[in-house]
Amino acid sequence: MKRLASEINNLLQIGTVIPAHPLALSKQLELDEARQRRLTRYYLASGAGGVAVGVHTTQFEIRKPEINLLESVLQLAAEEVEKAKLAKPFIKVAGIVGAEEQAVKEAELAVKYGYHLGLLSMGGLTSHSEEELIQRAEVIANIIPVFGFYLQPAVGGRILSYSFWEKFASIPNVYAIKVAAFNRYQSLDVVRAVCQSSRRDEIALYTGNDDNIVADLLTPYRFTINGETVEKRFVGGLLGHWAVWTRKSVELFNEIKRCLADKSSIEHLLAKGISVTDMNAALFDAANAFKGCIAGIHEVLRRQGLMEGTWCLSPGEILSSGQIEEIDRIYKMYPYLTDDDFVKQFLSDDSKL
Repeated sequence: MKRLASEINNLLQIGTVIPAHPLALSKQLELDEARQRRLTRYYLASGAGGVAVGVHTTQFEIRKPEINLLESVLQLAAEEVEKAKLAKPFIKVAGIVGAEEQAVKEAELAVKYGYHLGLLSMGGLTSHSEEELIQRAEVIANIIPVFGFYLQPAVGGRILSYSFWEKFASIPNVYAIKVAAFNRYQSLDVVRAVCQSSRRDEIALYTGNDDNIVADLLTPYRFTINGETVEKRFVGGLLGHWAVWTRKSVELFNEIKRCLADKSSIEHLLAKGISVTDMNAALFDAANAFKGCIAGIHEVLRRQGLMEGTWCLSPGEILSSGQIEEIDRIYKMYPYLTDDDFVKQFLSDDSKL
């Protein structure tokens, strides 16, 4: 069983910014290796504490046999992190999907390229019982440390019971759980189950809830367990939203951490949180049921010069009508939450393309 290195685990438990890595493509829909590498370097330069590769933002189509890009994107990101020779820990998370046979292969691939954790999705496994999902998680946890992922029905997932999360939290090699916390009742099931667990201090909670990021990071969850008050917070995020304007996301995350440490007023942060939600609505195309969410991320990166275009592997992944105008609007309304000046300087300094 591969265990998590202590310095990586310390950072994971304290909490950090983990962007979900996009896929840079050429107009011919081939991997743009130079820009893919540059994106990783951008996240490193922005001060992120990790990166997640092979997840939804990287496009699930990379796993199709005729495309076959999963290994390539895992390798490229790992190489750039290694080349950076950072003096501080940087968490590499690999997305793991599919039934047990596929998930095992992906976990082994992640280990091959030195990824610290596997983000284990339950998506697409509607025919699996909860017991079968637990057994699958136990198998993967014997290969790589596990970062659990509750993809809720609001964003295409399924309901998993409180009992499921109790069992999941008891798996020894589970170190974190990401919750796409769009439904507060279902999110409470996860947090309460972790708090009830004897491993509660060993499992970090991360928000995957792009529409309410700041409030998630500010909110304490408190339960009375055996006569004792137990508190957990979402200590960080693993987010597609953080794939853009990453430098400002890191600054805002650090501001939230300072505010919590100082026990100072959070009103100004809640106000910023609403601004972030408005930006996310444009970026993720909330007006059109999130159809343009990946293309929206690409559009910002294209404007900044980090990507050549907004192309996606699926022909249906395109900007929606009116989405460009919405992105224009939020750029004008919230310039203090964008990092275009930082990216301009980064591109000037980065001569490897």
